[in-house]
Amino acid sequence: MKNTKSNVHLFAAALVMIGAAVVISFTVGKYPILWDKLFIDPVETRIFLILRIPRTLMALIAGIALGISGSVFQTVFQNPLASPDIIGVASGCSVGAAVSILFFGGAAAITVFSAFVGGVIAVFAAFSLAIISGNRGISSVVLSGIAINALSQALLMYLKLNADPEKQLASIEFWTMGSFADMTASKLLKTLPFIIIGLIGLCLLQRPLLMLHLNPSDAQMLGVPVWAVRWAALLLATMLTGSVVSMVGLISFIGLLAPHIAKLLIKTSRFCSTIFSGLVGGLLLLFADILARSIGNSEIPVSIITSFLGAPCLFVLMCGKGEQYGQT
Repeated sequence: MKNTKSNVHLFAAALVMIGAAVVISFTVGKYPILWDKLFIDPVETRIFLILRIPRTLMALIAGIALGISGSVFQTVFQNPLASPDIIGVASGCSVGAAVSILFFGGAAAITVFSAFVGGVIAVFAAFSLAIISGNRGISSVVLSGIAINALSQALLMYLKLNADPEKQLASIEFWTMGSFADMTASKLLKTLPFIIIGLIGLCLLQRPLLMLHLNPSDAQMLGVPVWAVRWAALLLATMLTGSVVSMVGLISFIGLLAPHIAKLLIKTSRFCSTIFSGLVGGLLLLFADILARSIGNSEIPVSIITSFLGAPCLFVLMCGKGEQYGQT
């Protein structure tokens, strides 16, 4: 009962902080917005409606998607270092998006689909390498994912080498750094259905996902099809990652850091920690985007901010839970 009340307070605090970050995000940028002039000055009104609202909503939604997908990857692989960027899913999605830009014109729907396919191929390749190596343990899948991540980065560099320097190369560079600068309501609406489908699917899988914390044989005895659940969860988490990457590019550390912060605060393996991971991810990415457009004369790619924030935070978490990171 005490834990339930504590969790309710944590969720309430997270929502309040997200609300405050949203308000700040609406006002901060190259053209600051003053609330008392918002609907008086037509220029400020236009900036608010056309630029700030879509950008803020996308940063929040992308953070939620990456936080939840990171939590799902850590649950499926039973490894605290598993995340969309380390396992290779994010890089695979980025390669898929680059292929769409080079060969299919980069239309939004095609780019989302191509990024999703690239992520699925990366997951399948990681599992295949682990099986071929003769070690089917979860730790070998993580190591295989790191190898796939390196291969995906090499493929991405090759695609960039063959891209049109004036048009395609700039678009591909956009994916590698991550940015919300070009976000519009149209782009948001095009990617939102994929994110909603992924979130709903993972919510429907909450009970089987909870069983994955058990020994696989114990979960099977309880009637859980372990491999089917793992693949379904990975596909849905990949859809979330692919949808985000296809619109805003690679975002580092959110999918890795948010689940750790959530588990540190919630202190439970139940599905509510996965939901809380999404809230933490949304708050972190909103904060990073606010910094990206306010601390310099020109806008900084958001992945630079998330890396500067994420690396030291992850080091602190590792120092506090050193033994856990030695487990697989």
